Amino acid sequence: MTTMIDNLFELPVAQASLTLPETGAELYDLTPDELLLSQEHYESEVRSYPRRLPLAIQRAMGARVQDSRGQTYLDCLAGAGTLALGYNHPEINQALISQLNSGLPYQTLDITTPAKDTFIKSLMGFLPAEFAENARIQFCGPSGADAVEAAIKLAKQTTGRNTMVAFHGAYHGMTNGTMALMGNLGTKERREGLMADVHFLPFPYSLRCPFGLHGEQGARQGLRYIERMLCDDESGVKKPAAIIVEPVQGEGGVIPAPAFWLRELRRITQEHGILLIFDEIQCGIGKTGANFAFEDSGITPDILCLSKAVGGGLPMSVLVFDKSIDTWKPGEHTGTFRGNQLAMVSGAKALEIIERDQLAAHAKEAGAYLRRGLQVIADETSCIAEVRGKGLMLGLEIVKADGSKN
Repeated sequence: MTTMIDNLFELPVAQASLTLPETGAELYDLTPDELLLSQEHYESEVRSYPRRLPLAIQRAMGARVQDSRGQTYLDCLAGAGTLALGYNHPEINQALISQLNSGLPYQTLDITTPAKDTFIKSLMGFLPAEFAENARIQFCGPSGADAVEAAIKLAKQTTGRNTMVAFHGAYHGMTNGTMALMGNLGTKERREGLMADVHFLPFPYSLRCPFGLHGEQGARQGLRYIERMLCDDESGVKKPAAIIVEPVQGEGGVIPAPAFWLRELRRITQEHGILLIFDEIQCGIGKTGANFAFEDSGITPDILCLSKAVGGGLPMSVLVFDKSIDTWKPGEHTGTFRGNQLAMVSGAKALEIIERDQLAAHAKEAGAYLRRGLQVIADETSCIAEVRGKGLMLGLEIVKADGSKN
């Protein structure tokens, strides 16, 4: 069966061969199979996704996943944002095969290679021109948290200050430093000794505005709060080295910051001599309807953190920052896997395809279509408080059946 939603998620060059069940088919069998039970026996209690998604993935193509029982699912998770082109895109697969057959090592620390040069030039071309013009790229390691940790170090050493500012609902990683910037207290509850001198400010979350104002009025009140804190000698907050923000909060609930709010935040940080870090690890690389979520604000950050989709589905993270703050000494920040050649190949190919096939524009159009459909559903039920997001990075906020917030 082919439906409009099938067409929405199919890419021009990656037609999925897996089919979804017909309407009215029997419910999926989600009882744990042998693979799930084996994992439960051997793997730590920290595992999370298998508890909520009790399926063992056998194969995948495009936006469809097939489990070990042959059941096919439409996947809206996309590897937590790593798979901008879906599973097993044929051009990425072919690029990886060619690289494996070329004789180049899998990883080369930060030694020069053709694959690295191609990736750097691809990323520079993918960035907004005004940012790329004076940008420097730093390879950080396999995870997004590596990029954020590097950004923290760079900001502190450049400014000579130690204070960091993040936002309610923020997520920047699970290391000791990045968890200190996290809004979620449940995850931090048993963690002592996280990075000190971190302060949190209200994010423009209209549905649950801390000022009780909502919409643009609430967001502007949040900006006034930020300015007051920075100007007030009695605020208890020292002048920050940097303010870090996700232009679209991911784990915090798929909450996009308004363009005017980002512009004002840029103005405030410039006036106070504070570095502005954008974390686009989850929201970047085309999924919001532009190459980067911050682009429609018309401003650029001092530091940009990238990972997930920038590696074309393979592990890699990078920093992009203005050359005026390139204060590193040689070898001052290293990492064994910052030279992952396969990720550079898949990343460069993914960026090429997104640009060539105008997939950011496609995400904007498809996202608008999907959002309209989700809003129709929301209007017909009391348990959806809000449909929100940007491009194809969309979310629903679920509340109690009577409409009250939980």
